[in-house]
Amino acid sequence: MKIRVKFSKTGRMVYLGHLDIMRYFQKAIRRAGVDIAYSQGYNPHQKMSFSAPLSLGIESLAEYMDITLNSLPSAAWLKDILQKQMVPGMDILSITLLPDDAESAMTVLAAADYEVIVRNDVIENMDLSRMDAFYSQEEIHIVRKTKKSETEIDIKPLIYSLHEDDGVIFMRLASGSVQNLKPDLVMKAYFSYIGLDIPEHCIRIKRVEQFGENFVSLEDMGLQMD
Repeated sequence: MKIRVKFSKTGRMVYLGHLDIMRYFQKAIRRAGVDIAYSQGYNPHQKMSFSAPLSLGIESLAEYMDITLNSLPSAAWLKDILQKQMVPGMDILSITLLPDDAESAMTVLAAADYEVIVRNDVIENMDLSRMDAFYSQEEIHIVRKTKKSETEIDIKPLIYSLHEDDGVIFMRLASGSVQNLKPDLVMKAYFSYIGLDIPEHCIRIKRVEQFGENFVSLEDMGLQMD
């Protein structure tokens, strides 16, 4: 059976990289005695995959791990036994039973919601009043740098919604293996729009949900189990 586990990553755990998170859960599942399925072949490994990895330093209230199990006493048992293996900053939020033919979270991922706050200890009284005007532009251009080149691209089609409320910027962006836009690039474009040269690490980012097609959350693609 295919199971989707939703978990949060906050506090000090935001500095744990994607590969470390994967190893962490592999060990947690072994310690918990979860009857996970293994791949066939010379080097069997746990059938486990994750949605889009986060950059270091970003909090998340909606991380997803897909696992295949041979057996499951109950969803409550799995949630409880995994939570007992967690450290502060890692919490198991829900267990979802997926259809047998369900594609992985990373495969179906299309968008993600973020909350962004400008750090007051870096920049006091940041002007966010022009966010609506910024988003209303027909095109929003940024320069995307790689090791070999620089390319100017229009990111407006990758921003599905953007607004500010009481100092918090809420944005829904394209996410996944087909199209992907990071919230820090949106903020960089906004800072350029208002004519400011902003230092790095001046914002705090939190991912609050991930979605598939038609903005159905990854959590709602199966049967949530109590």
